[in-house]
Amino acid sequence: MLKPLGDRVVVKFEETQEQTVGGFVLASSSHEATQKASVIAVGDGLRTLTGELIAPSIRVGDTVLVEHGAGVEVKDGDDKVTIIREADILAVIA
Repeated sequence: MLKPLGDRVVVKFEETQEQTVGGFVLASSSHEATQKASVIAVGDGLRTLTGELIAPSIRVGDTVLVEHGAGVEVKDGDDKVTIIREADILAVIA
């Protein structure tokens, strides 16, 4: 299990496929500007100049909306996950 540092968050993107009338499968990355992801791990947060810790505003298990192309994709065991900054998260889906 990865433990992100600072304000970083480990997410797993939901893979969706869309099919056209003719039967062609479109990859989700080809037509969306945002992606849904599940939060797997959260860092401790950021430190201010005075040393105070600002806790992250998201939790493990949240479903979030992330801008397409954000973060770095890594392999954690057999899973492909992405490490992003909390600032790359656009919204939490309720």
